[in-house]
Amino acid sequence: MKLAILCSQIRMEEKLIFRALAERGVEYDRLDERHLRFDLEREGSLDRYDVVWCRSISHTRALYALSILNSWSVRLVNAYEVVRTCGDKVLTTAALVRQGVPTLRTSVALSVEAALQAIEQMGYPVVLKPVVGSWGRLLSRINDRETAEAVLLHRATLGGPAHKVFYIQEYVDKGGRDIRTMVIGDEVVYATYRRSDHWITNTARGGESLPCPLTDEIRYLSLAAAQAVGGGILAVDLMETPGGTPEGRLLVNEVNDTPEFHGAAQAVDVDIAGSMTEYVLKQV
Repeated sequence: MKLAILCSQIRMEEKLIFRALAERGVEYDRLDERHLRFDLEREGSLDRYDVVWCRSISHTRALYALSILNSWSVRLVNAYEVVRTCGDKVLTTAALVRQGVPTLRTSVALSVEAALQAIEQMGYPVVLKPVVGSWGRLLSRINDRETAEAVLLHRATLGGPAHKVFYIQEYVDKGGRDIRTMVIGDEVVYATYRRSDHWITNTARGGESLPCPLTDEIRYLSLAAAQAVGGGILAVDLMETPGGTPEGRLLVNEVNDTPEFHGAAQAVDVDIAGSMTEYVLKQV
């Protein structure tokens, strides 16, 4: 088997993956996408790989690299279409809605004026997110029209083209925590709470990972969300909302195609990198 891992920055997750591969005696090449060159007129040397496993932190570089490799019929984990969908919040939410997966009420607007109308119709507070982005960056909770006007104008004036697409979600009071699960193929391998005193609970923003019971509802929604975007190795973010059960009603918030798991690895008794590696090795 000829395996390559597409990544630039080596985080704790990649170190654990490399160790899991070494423990299984699997040789691999590391492809730093910052140094790759593709000759589009002919198939290059990268078509010799049986599988390319994408662990890139740059959605843009990964997307173009995977698009070319996909056109050369190289097996990818995750698949190009999955990475394209999960890397764009509009495409992710559209896929969830299309498959009937319960998610947050969301509006998309393509101008400041339309965004203001969408926010007023949805009602304050709302959350404004960048279409492409991770780690809880550039999220804004908007509590009133004055704030909405200022934030929208700021995005439209100083941001790039993608920031002029306004992705607006209802604000959910999730009680200082959300739920992160990991789906590998057709199995949910763990669930954790991400807890924070801040309304943004991402571990990259200081959120704490804690064990979460893997209930039937969590398992069902995680698998449904993963299937909606095309499946593979995925992290699913769930929110608890005040509802009809003691735990609250669960909504799927986002699906991540290149999940980090260093926080979860300290909260759950699961060989996460090993489970991911075993899945990749079965793809040939």
